[in-house]
Formats: sequence, C-alpha cells, structure tokens
Amino acid sequence: MVQKYYSNGKLLLTGEYAILDGAVGLAVPTKYGQTLEFSYSNTDSLLWKSYDADKTLWFEVEYALTLEHTRTTNDKEKATILLKILKKAKELNPAFLKTSQGIVVETHLSFPRNWGLGTSSTLVNNIAQWAKIDAFELLSKTLGGSGYDIACAQNFQPILYQLDLGQPKIIPVLFNPEFKKRLFFVYLNKKQDSREAIANYRQQRFNKQELLSKVNTITQHMLEAKTIEELESHIIEHEQVLANVLGQSPIKRKFPDYFGAIKSLGAWGGDFILVTGNEKTPDYFKAKGFATVISYEDMVI
Repeated sequence: MVQKYYSNGKLLLTGEYAILDGAVGLAVPTKYGQTLEFSYSNTDSLLWKSYDADKTLWFEVEYALTLEHTRTTNDKEKATILLKILKKAKELNPAFLKTSQGIVVETHLSFPRNWGLGTSSTLVNNIAQWAKIDAFELLSKTLGGSGYDIACAQNFQPILYQLDLGQPKIIPVLFNPEFKKRLFFVYLNKKQDSREAIANYRQQRFNKQELLSKVNTITQHMLEAKTIEELESHIIEHEQVLANVLGQSPIKRKFPDYFGAIKSLGAWGGDFILVTGNEKTPDYFKAKGFATVISYEDMVI
C-alpha cells in the first residue's frame, strides 16, 4: 500500500531577512508543492528517488535500513543532508522506519526545483508528516531557518508569520485585494543561495529594533492596502529599507523603464520578484529574457 503526503510551496511577500530576527512577515502558500509517497519492498534497503516537475529523476540514493551508511547515490552532498534529516526524524520518533521490510520513497515536485518555492521545506514537512513529528523542530535541528516556509507548507491561506522568542507564531489572514489581477511573480532565471544571503545579512551593522519596527509597519500596511497605488508605495518603502540594511540596490534599478513597482522576495538577487502591472507585464519581462511570469491568482492558493 502506498502512503502519500503533500506540502505547499511558499513565497514571503514581506519581511525577508528581518523575519529571522523577529519581524512579522506576510507569507503565502503556493498552488505548487511537493508530494512524498512510500511503500514497502522485498529488499533490505531504503531506496529514495526524487523527481522534478518535468518528471526527470534528479536525485537518487540507497541507504541501509539502519541508516548507518549510504550504499549508492548520484549526489553525495544531498545524500548526506537527507540522511541527517532522516536520522533526526528517527531520533525524534524512534518508531519511525522501525521495520525489517525495505522501503521505496518517491518525491515529486509540481514546480521546477530551481524556482526556489521550497524544495527543502516541503521535503522536511513531508518527512515530518510521515514520521509523525513536529516539522518546525525537525527543521530547526537540521536545515535551520525562520520556519515561515514550514508554516506555508501546512496552511492553505496567507499568513502573518513571526518568530516570537524563537517560537513560530502563525496568524491566518485574508489577503484577497481587489487589485490582485494586477500582481505578478517573475522568475529571475537564477536560484539564489539563501544561506549565503543570510550570512551577508548577518554581517551588516544596523539598528535591529528600528528595522523590525519599520518592516512590521509596512507588512501591516501592505496587508491592508485598498488600492494598487497604496501597495506600490509600500513596496517601494520596503525595498528601500532593506536596501539600506543590505547595502544593495533595489531590484527596480535593473528595470528602470518598467512602469510598475517591483519587490524582491526572499534572498535578494534571485528566485522570484513581485511586480505590479497589467496585461502588458508578461510581454515586458519576456522581452527582457524572463519567460516565467505567473499571475498572483495562478501562483497563490
């Protein structure tokens, strides 16, 4: 019998970087996500296969059932990370993987893994469901991070997310603006290294409380915006606040002739950006070489 688990992908609309220090961020789960399914086999191993959105096999590994060692793999680095997650899950629930039967696991993404919508977070949340453990604890003891992506994996509507004394605080909210047809997500053809970006953020000197106060206010204003013009003004403000902290230029400067507002999402310089616009928006970015332009309604649950 095959058992299946599913987790939503994620996008953080406000609070990038600052969310690590306790800022309130507006996050949305995506219609794209990842499934994990497993079944038993007549072997003495755990065989793992991961498939991309186009159904190509991008990662494969075979472990001993005891998880004591890796038998074969096509990517040693990823095999080591996955083994760490599985071992920690077993540590948190000793009954997990306690079997004499072989196991076959398949994971399937519904988005290209270079999009940065949460290949790792959806994996951690799926393993946590499978192991019947807390996904936030599993994340903190393995990959680390704020945990907003785990919250998105588990929720089916926009949320306000905050680390309150290190503990996740999740508030489901309504973010269904009348102008949502004028919101688009554009993929910048580059998957950004989140850990490297966070390390750069940590090296900056700034007033943390001042940053949190500004970001929290902007987040609330963006959530409550009644017009596209209001939202655009808050996007511009958010970009400038983070630009001052990071010592980087807002993404808008790369598209100076674009008529709408543009906001980085997550690690600056890669993955998706949020843009305001109209029916001309897809053609503008495609002409610039960015073929993946997804409407808000097609992206967000």
